[in-house]
Amino acid sequence: MSIKKKYLPLFLGIAIAAGIFIGGKLNFSDKSDRLFTTNSKKEKLNRLIDYIDYEYVDDVNTDSIVDVTVNRILENLDPHSVYIPKADMQRVSENMKGDFVGIGISFYPHNDTITVIRALEGSPSEKVGIRGGDRIITADGDSIFGKYFSNSDIIGKLKGPIDTEVTLEIYRKDEPKLLVFTVKRDHIPIPSVDAAYMLNETLGYVKINRFAESTYKEFKRELKILKKLGVQDLVLDLRGNPGGFLAIAEEIVDEFLENDKLILFTKNKRGTIQKSFATKKGDFEQSDVYVLIDENSASASEIVAGALQDNDRGTIVGRRSYGKGLVQREMNLGDGSAVRLTVSRYYTPTGRSIQRTYSNGNKDYYDDYFERLSSGEFLDPEKIEVADSLKFTTPKGKIVYGGGGIIPDVFVPLDLSIQNETLTLLERSGFISSFIFEELEKDRHAYDKYSRKDFIKNFEVSDEFVLAFKDYLNSKTTANISFVAYQEAVKQYIKATLASQLYSKGALEEVLNKSDVMIKEVIMLDTTK
Repeated sequence: MSIKKKYLPLFLGIAIAAGIFIGGKLNFSDKSDRLFTTNSKKEKLNRLIDYIDYEYVDDVNTDSIVDVTVNRILENLDPHSVYIPKADMQRVSENMKGDFVGIGISFYPHNDTITVIRALEGSPSEKVGIRGGDRIITADGDSIFGKYFSNSDIIGKLKGPIDTEVTLEIYRKDEPKLLVFTVKRDHIPIPSVDAAYMLNETLGYVKINRFAESTYKEFKRELKILKKLGVQDLVLDLRGNPGGFLAIAEEIVDEFLENDKLILFTKNKRGTIQKSFATKKGDFEQSDVYVLIDENSASASEIVAGALQDNDRGTIVGRRSYGKGLVQREMNLGDGSAVRLTVSRYYTPTGRSIQRTYSNGNKDYYDDYFERLSSGEFLDPEKIEVADSLKFTTPKGKIVYGGGGIIPDVFVPLDLSIQNETLTLLERSGFISSFIFEELEKDRHAYDKYSRKDFIKNFEVSDEFVLAFKDYLNSKTTANISFVAYQEAVKQYIKATLASQLYSKGALEEVLNKSDVMIKEVIMLDTTK
């Protein structure tokens, strides 16, 4: 019998004990100053873990046992209470804060060398003259090229405390010797607004990918620019947006609702209700707003859509949203790790909860997407299952439903011409992105004649370009990937990816939106209102 199998019962016993211990620590009926007080039961478990640490015959990683236990506890609560290990905290925190400290480049490992795709707009790297195609050879004298360097190793060399400097040696084609750049690290934004531009002379477009700390400021900045361009009505694209901070979603909603309109209310286990109302500060209260949602719009995205729909404000366009009506709060566990624990439910202004059931366990909960797909709901709104018991009425008499996502006012079916396994594989595998990068490497001046506007409007991907992509695929994978039936869609993705590597943010969305059926529907709605 292996040692692992021999001591499995012991490990499980420790895990259960640790679970009870942690559960005792998270007793929220206590006041905060008593939350972590001890009693004999907790002390007994503390001693057990200490005995194992110091006296047990074999080395046992009790930290990993506790980590596993925390995850098992949370899995049995609800699908959205999660544990964040210490190793992941910095990345998670940076993503939700909306920035990190670094030099500001997007890069691609090309032939075991870090090659710059693009220096981010306004970043320290752009300011010193680093540009697309540059190969970073050393950082502060240390080599960072070769197959043994992982992305995390490289990022560790480039990131650091704010205002510190890193000296980079860079190889650039057509330069006789290595170039040396000294770059001062600074805050680098992680944009949550992917794109903001005018769809036509009066209709603006903003796409938000998550609700981070920086999202409201980003949104206001882009809205101010759009106003100067003559925006009258707005498309707010929340498709694929998984959510984020509830308070940020409230601020976004406040831009569209008049003073004292109810945005949402939350209720915790003790029945305490907290209501959130709009203020006078909204800058877009009188114009039309179209909110785009789909089956992957969740949480804070649903708060925005639900608040506007229940106040008879704007038009919700797309497909039924994800169905997450739970609110989490992040709590430090004292060792650098944290737990995001569900602490309340939120309700839209009419009083509906849009949380779908998780009574059959997490697997069934996450498999709900496939059930919707197989039922035909993504193609036919009549296939959406609703319960009369969860029927609510808005102030103007519109019927809305709770119990599993926001049902849009205007349904737009899934576009099967671009939503299929082949295109999803090509997109997620990174093949298109790496192909475009290598094509640009051949001649980075080939597109100098195009301005961003000209490229998006006039550039066409040739059949020869697509054939080159097929040859590239054949050289990189043995899988038989055929996209004959989706040739035009592949051309669109190639052009969009090319635009994203050539130009600043939003270029990819501008290209893809040219053929987006939901965008076309909104433009038609806006012009015929």
